[in-house]
Amino acid sequence: MKKAEIKILFERLLKEFPEPKCELEFINPYTLMVSIILSAQATDKGVNKATEPLFKNVQTPEAMLALGEEGLREYVKSLNYYNNKARNIIRMTEVLLRDYHGQFPKDLVELQKLPGVGRKTANVFLNVAYNYPLIAVDTHVFRVSNRLKIALGDTPLEVEEGLSKVVPEEFKPVAQHLLVLFGRYICKAVHPKCVSCPVRDLCSYPEKVL
Repeated sequence: MKKAEIKILFERLLKEFPEPKCELEFINPYTLMVSIILSAQATDKGVNKATEPLFKNVQTPEAMLALGEEGLREYVKSLNYYNNKARNIIRMTEVLLRDYHGQFPKDLVELQKLPGVGRKTANVFLNVAYNYPLIAVDTHVFRVSNRLKIALGDTPLEVEEGLSKVVPEEFKPVAQHLLVLFGRYICKAVHPKCVSCPVRDLCSYPEKVL
């Protein structure tokens, strides 16, 4: 997709989703990180359902350690891979308190030193918590970027690097949210809503339905 078309695409997506934001519910940076870790292979709706009662009792690293891994599992057992997620959250919390005095580093590389925090998780966290102009590539962003030929790639990292080069600077803080929302509600994996798509004229996806 040409540079001018990409700018038009994001202008239209912003009109379609005028208040783009992460749909995970959280209270502070710590609960945001917990939610992001829990969201792997899970829907935001499912995560929010699990964390609503959790965050009534646990909002800090200290409270999470007091709850413990077994206690955390009881809250999140409705989610896929909840045993591993609970273990990672407790390990992440221990390292956060021990090495970072309970404060998350605001650096992409440093953040990934925390257990359970990969590149995508770090990108989402820094973008949502601090409005960093970073674009995390989840399944929606990966699909949409390749379908619309915004940034082609065989891996999430290739797509991320491509997006960082072509997304206009003014849209980078919200690009992640716009692409996720677009992929979640319009450009779906199965049965995309091509007829009502605001950027269908810019799309060359061979399987689009008009």
